[in-house]
Amino acid sequence: MRRADVSVRVGWICLLVVSVSILAFGVVVAVVPMGTDGLLYRADGLASIGVGLFGGLLALIPFRRRERWAWFALWFYPVFWLAHLVGGLPPGKDHIHQVVFIVLSLTGLLVPAREFIRPAQR
Repeated sequence: MRRADVSVRVGWICLLVVSVSILAFGVVVAVVPMGTDGLLYRADGLASIGVGLFGGLLALIPFRRRERWAWFALWFYPVFWLAHLVGGLPPGKDHIHQVVFIVLSLTGLLVPAREFIRPAQR
């Protein structure tokens, strides 16, 4: 297996883990809303399901095909988690998961970066 193939595989797997985690969180919150404002939590859960599903599909199809636009679009994940960390946003109060997701998403984007940044060969 070529080094480029391994780097892209590491990338999409890391990004898929982040996507599945967001999706799973969304399902839990949509099914079992917490707090006094259940409808708001359900809406947040449905939005999380959408973000996780969309990111997962990007990682599984165009990212694995080495489509440059997917690589750029998936930079949403580290920005999203960094905003959660800096802003002290939920879920959770320990914020360890946010650091883990920042590291995973950056790993998923930086390890295969050469495959997406290099000029197209014709």
